[in-house]
Amino acid sequence: MKKFRLYLMMTIVSLCALPTVTYAGDKNSGTTESKEIPVEVQNKLDRLEEIKEMDKSDLSRVEKKELRKEVRIIKADLKSTGNGVYLSVGAIIIIVLLLILLL
Repeated sequence: MKKFRLYLMMTIVSLCALPTVTYAGDKNSGTTESKEIPVEVQNKLDRLEEIKEMDKSDLSRVEKKELRKEVRIIKADLKSTGNGVYLSVGAIIIIVLLLILLL
């Protein structure tokens, strides 16, 4: 019976925390405006497209290796621009509680 009360209390607390998470978003999320891409990111994307469209059959082995290194560096820079998914502490607690309740 004590476990049931504990689970019930945890469920109620987690359900009370959900509305605060749902309102925490971008104010313009309902609009259809497209987000502008920063200039340096657009330059890197343009360079990747330029490398893709190059005729690499005329290049030497060393030049191809340099191009591959450049592509890897650009892709690593683009990944680190902050496009990742971030979870708050409250969201992690809710996820853990839901997993405990469901399993």
